[in-house]
Amino acid sequence: MAEQFDLVVVGGGPGGYVAAIRAAQLKMKVALVEREHLGGICLNWGCIPTKALLRASEINHLLHSLDQYGFAADNPRFDFAKVVKRSRQVSGQLSAGVKGLLKKNKVTVFDGHGKLAGPGKLSVTKDSKPVAEIAAKHIILATGARARVIPGIEPDGKLIWSYREALVPDTMPKKLVVIGSGAIGSEFASFFLNMGAEVTLIEAMDRILPVEDAEVSAFVRKSFEKQKMKVLTSAKVQGVRKTGDGVAVVVEVDNKVQEIQADRLISAVGIVGNVENIGIEGTKVKVEKTHIVTDEFGRTGEDGVYAIGDLTGAPWLAHKASHEGIVVVEAIAGNHPHPMDVSNIPGCTYCRPQVASVGLTEARAKEAGHEVRVGRFPFIGNGKAIALGEPEGFVKTVFDAKTGALLGAHMVGPEVTEMIQGYTIARTLETTEAELMHTVFPHPTVSEAMHESVLDAYGRVIHI
Repeated sequence: MAEQFDLVVVGGGPGGYVAAIRAAQLKMKVALVEREHLGGICLNWGCIPTKALLRASEINHLLHSLDQYGFAADNPRFDFAKVVKRSRQVSGQLSAGVKGLLKKNKVTVFDGHGKLAGPGKLSVTKDSKPVAEIAAKHIILATGARARVIPGIEPDGKLIWSYREALVPDTMPKKLVVIGSGAIGSEFASFFLNMGAEVTLIEAMDRILPVEDAEVSAFVRKSFEKQKMKVLTSAKVQGVRKTGDGVAVVVEVDNKVQEIQADRLISAVGIVGNVENIGIEGTKVKVEKTHIVTDEFGRTGEDGVYAIGDLTGAPWLAHKASHEGIVVVEAIAGNHPHPMDVSNIPGCTYCRPQVASVGLTEARAKEAGHEVRVGRFPFIGNGKAIALGEPEGFVKTVFDAKTGALLGAHMVGPEVTEMIQGYTIARTLETTEAELMHTVFPHPTVSEAMHESVLDAYGRVIHI
């Protein structure tokens, strides 16, 4: 006989485990099914370990820039295996922490693969062997996504890497090609560049970081190239050939074909939802472009079945998944939550320089019919940024000229991934330029550039 729960969550990533904990807080009897690692891809093979690696690359960059701060050190070097080991230890620590949180909140965890087995039912298996039969009125699918594979560029674990292999490399490549310049591709390109590799970044679109504001994309490209990264845009990869201990990438740019030799290749060209083998066949769950279709409260076409996170499409971000999980659980509990507004979900890319944004780009705002006022402030005018030795970058704000509504904010430079939340709160509160201009920002901080950008949009900038 199936064990009965109020809610079952399939997938223990940042969407699934947060949903389970919130449901437990609301006095539901909750089960969570996870087949591999609590914390999901983000904690184990994405957000967290990449940030640990990027921190190491920042330190390596600083060690080779000590003269700028009046220091000197002879032959600074690193142990690449230890750099990678530390990133895995960080992930392990946090995964154990998630296990503890679930236990604290009395969430029953099933170690295995969850699959719908009829209305309100779920089967759990491990290595094809039955583990449990469980039932619940409400089932949340949070099975996440995986790297998209391009035919002919399939990761082999040695010469061609997905993000997963790139996180546990067996060697530090001297020459590296990265295909795809979204957040994942740009972060890995930046990491290996700052660790000393010769990096070529290839993008099919006409600019890198194509979802960002065009000015931000242009600035990051210029910065990457200043750091000696080779950047190819509007580039078509025609083929990849393995050459014993390396790869040869044939790419066409401006109607000219060139071959790039490298030790390793990273493919970072998007993701596909994990919709297979979860039992949705024969149900009313609808799938479009490998992602499950839901309404604003995560409901699918099948009664009692919900979906959240990367499984449901863009933006593919851990914090979006977590908030979605809470919205869905609150709706199940009858608490009438506000639907999530994806335009208020901040995006962050942790390359060097960092990139962060929320809301509409200038181009998208104009396409939507807004008359805009745009403010900009460069970090070269910010005292704290200069003192840090990181004066490159800028803040850009986009306002509706008629209402003063903050339509979007775009930042590139030091610690902008920490600061973007200020603009995210402003958008959530529907703050106008008046409140932002009358907010007092502490001095000296890098965040003062956020204030100055707002002032600039209205002809009141002080320090430029």
